[in-house]
Amino acid sequence: MNKGVTGRAADDWAAQGGEYEYRMVRLPPSTSRGEARRMLTEEAEYGRWELARTRLFPGGARKVWLRRKAIRVRSTLDIRLLDDAFE
Repeated sequence: MNKGVTGRAADDWAAQGGEYEYRMVRLPPSTSRGEARRMLTEEAEYGRWELARTRLFPGGARKVWLRRKAIRVRSTLDIRLLDDAFE
């Protein structure tokens, strides 16, 4: 899976307000390890998710937390230019 940002780059990214979005996936006890690995690999490749945490419960059920960088879009418009255009 994707390791994401590590070390100094992670510290700089977090200092600039970097955030993650999380997704929890529940896997029933009937899901084999191979099926779970395949599904999580697809999520990592196509959805840019990385594994954050896994919990195995008695009985075989699993909860998996995935995370990815939250992308915040900043406006490139200059508000002063818009104000001048509407006057």
